[in-house]
Amino acid sequence: MLVLRPVKLTDLPELQRLARESLVGVTSLPDDADRLCERILDSCTSFETDVQAHGPENYFFVLEDPATERLAGCSEILATAGFNEPFYSLRNRHFTSASRELNIEHGVPALSLCHDLSGHTLLRGFHIDAALVRTPYSELLSRARLMFIAAHSRRFAEAAITEIVGYSTDEGVSPFWDAVGKHFFDLPYAEAERLCGLESRTFLAELMPHYPIYVPMLPQAAQDCIGRIHPDGQEAFDILEREGFETNSYIDLFDGGPTLYARLSGIRSIVQSQTVTAKSVASIDARGRYLVSNDSLHNFRAIVAELDYNGGQTVGLDARMFAALGVTDTRQIRLIAL
Repeated sequence: MLVLRPVKLTDLPELQRLARESLVGVTSLPDDADRLCERILDSCTSFETDVQAHGPENYFFVLEDPATERLAGCSEILATAGFNEPFYSLRNRHFTSASRELNIEHGVPALSLCHDLSGHTLLRGFHIDAALVRTPYSELLSRARLMFIAAHSRRFAEAAITEIVGYSTDEGVSPFWDAVGKHFFDLPYAEAERLCGLESRTFLAELMPHYPIYVPMLPQAAQDCIGRIHPDGQEAFDILEREGFETNSYIDLFDGGPTLYARLSGIRSIVQSQTVTAKSVASIDARGRYLVSNDSLHNFRAIVAELDYNGGQTVGLDARMFAALGVTDTRQIRLIAL
C-alpha cells in the first residue's frame, strides 16, 4: 500500500532521485540538493503555521511505500501564485485590426506577457514513477491535494490553476522556446527550465518581450506547440480535466504548454468528497475503489482503498487502512470514489 503524506527532511535523497527522473519542464522539482532542502523546509513550516487566509505557503506531498520508505512520486500546492513576485504567463488572445476605407476587419492571434494569474492557488510538481502511470496511484497523487484543500479551504484561494508541461523533443528541444525565448537568452530550453527551478522564473520573464508577439509570424513548428501537451504530461492533464479544470487563454511562458483553471466550488474532489465515520472491521467485502484521507493538517494522509460503502454515515476500514491513515476507530475520514 502506498501512502501520500507531507514531505519531511529525511526524504531528501529520495527526492533527488525523483528529480533526476522528472520531466524537463517540472521546474518545481529541481535536481539540486540545496534547493530541494529549502523546498522541504518551506513546506514543513507551511504545514505547521496557523493561517487564516491564503498566503505564500507551499504544501509538498510525497507518495511513499511505508514498508521500504521508497518514494514513488510527489506533488505540491502553492497556496498563492505570485504572492512574493509576479507569476508570469503568456495571454493568447486575438488583436483586431480594421480599415473603414477598405471595409476590412481582421483578427490576429497574439501572445502578451502578463501576470493575470497571480493570486490563484497553483497545483504543481506532479511526478510519478513510470511504472505507476495510469494507475489509481496517479489519481491519488494528484487528487489527494484537492481533498486536502477541501479539508483546509481557508488556506487557499477561490480558484486554482496548473501549468501542464508543453511539448519538447526527446532531446529536450522546445520549438516554442527556440522561436521565442531563445532570442532573448542564449540558453537551450532545458537549461532555462533548470534555472527557473533553481532560482525563479521572474528574472527570465522580466527579460521577455513586453510587446505582443503575433502568432502568424512564428515558425509553424512553434505555432503548433501553443497549448500542446508533452506526451508525458497528458495524464496530469486528463486527471484534472475530469475534476472540472478547463483550458483558458493562458500558456506557459517557456514551452507554450496549456494552463488549466477551475474555481474550487466546481472541482469534483472538493465538492463531492464526503466525510464519514470510520469503523473497525475484520474484513471488507469490497464493492468499489476510493480515495480516502484524514482531515489532519501536518499529519495528513491519503490512500487508495477497496471499500464496501453505500453512501451512509459510516464506512468499515481494516487495521492496515487505519494504520496507513493514522486514525483510530470512530474518527472522521474523507472519501471519494475513483
